[in-house]
Order: sequence, then structure tokens, then C-alpha cells
Amino acid sequence: MLPTTPFKLIFQSVLLLAMAIISGCSTLKSQNNPEWKDLFNGKDIKDWNVKINHHEIGDNYGNTFRVEDGMIKVRYDQYGAYNNQYGHLYYKQPFSHYRLLVEYRITGEWKTDAPSYTISNSGIMFHSQDPKTMLKDQDWPISIEFQLLAGLDDGKPRPTGNMCSPGTDVIYEGKIDSRHCIDSKSKTYKKEEWVQAELIVLGDSLITHLINGDTVLQYSKPQIGGGVVNNFDPAIKLDGKLLKEGFIALQSEGQPVDFRKVRIMNLEKRIKTPQK
Repeated sequence: MLPTTPFKLIFQSVLLLAMAIISGCSTLKSQNNPEWKDLFNGKDIKDWNVKINHHEIGDNYGNTFRVEDGMIKVRYDQYGAYNNQYGHLYYKQPFSHYRLLVEYRITGEWKTDAPSYTISNSGIMFHSQDPKTMLKDQDWPISIEFQLLAGLDDGKPRPTGNMCSPGTDVIYEGKIDSRHCIDSKSKTYKKEEWVQAELIVLGDSLITHLINGDTVLQYSKPQIGGGVVNNFDPAIKLDGKLLKEGFIALQSEGQPVDFRKVRIMNLEKRIKTPQK
């Protein structure tokens, strides 16, 4: 029996780190590890579901998400007005305890009628609600976002691997943080630069963000709450409910982005969450 929640989090973090070292699954050495599964097969997105704001699930409006050159590409060349048509590409099944590894690059020309905060901005949503439960005009899924940013021309620092919280809250530095986004400690990466983003997710407990193998952010207790998300089904947004699992999605919000690798290592059989 572990005495308190903080001790549980520390125990789980140390346990996972030890297991990672023993198994040799550091980011750069893990590419041939059979425990890694490719969620993207390099050929098509048949195992994925599209949900774009103002459209029904399954409508890949404007061919937003497409596979070319062995990559998932997010593009807007077949759009008219952007009209806040935020989109997400969801893998077909939910996950709870896992490592997720994604290689991405921010690329191309931003769609100029999208909101200005979306410049050189994309993301990976996780612990997301099932896209089938989203209403047609719901802008964002209730989820946690691993935010992906590239630097701007102003030369100011702009870290990637941040946490944003549409319809959710997290515990950061011992308390619920009211900010919609929490910056990571990563350096700034330029457009057209390939970046390796990694998540270590332990159900409704500890979550770790890594960029190019370096830990840049940690927080815990993901839960439904907060604001930002609009036009949702009230029966789904149960504030205070801990998020133990959910769907993984790649984001479109006005900035072209490429994803050339999406891999997962399921940790549920390897990590037994301590009981009270």
C-alpha cells in the first residue's frame, strides 16, 4: 500500500524510467523494438477517422488529411474560406497506458483567414473523447493536447511540446492550473525542421512530454473541466471526471504539417498501477 497520491506518482515515474532503461527503449534506439506498433502504415489512413468542425464524422472536407510520399499531410489547398474548420484525424481505438512517438514538421504556408494563433501551430490530441460523440459544430474534442509549434520570424523563443486543455484540466506543480496552455522547456524549432515528439501516458496519473528525447514537461491527473471547447454535448462534459484513457488524434487548424511516423508502445501489460 502506498500512503499518498504524490508517492504513487513518484513510484510510477521511477518505475517507468527504470523499465525504459532496462528495455533499451530510448527514443533513438527504439525504432526496431518489436514492442513498438505503427499506427500509420505509410500508405493510407484506413485505420483513422476524420472529424472536422461543421462536418459530420467521416467527411474529410477538402481532402484535409491525405497520404503522400509516405507521410500524413495536412493541407488546405481545396478549401474556400477557413470558417474555423478545425479538424482532427483519430486513430480507430482508445489507449490508456502507453508511449507515443510522432515525427512531424511544420511546413508550407499558413491559411491567412485562420485565427492568428494557429500560425505554425498544430498538435496531437490524446485522452480524447470518441469522435462519434462530437456534435457537428463542436470545434475541439474534449481532450489533452500535446501542442506542436515552430518558431516565428520575430526570433523570440517559442517552445514546442506544450500542453493545452480543451475542455479539460490537469494538475501542474501540485494544483489545477487555470491556464489553457502550459509551456514546455523545449528549445525553439524552425519550420521545415523534423522534430520527434514523444508522450509517456500513465492512464489518469502521470503524463510526460519529450522532444527529441529530452523531457520538457510533466503533469498529472488529466480530467474533464475548464473551457475553450464549444458546442459540445453536455452529457459528455462531466467536469471532474478523471481521464483514464481516450483516443489519439492529429490536428489541423490552418497550418500545413507533415507526420511521417506515428508509433505506439502499449504499457498496460508492463506497468501495474499501485493500488490504494
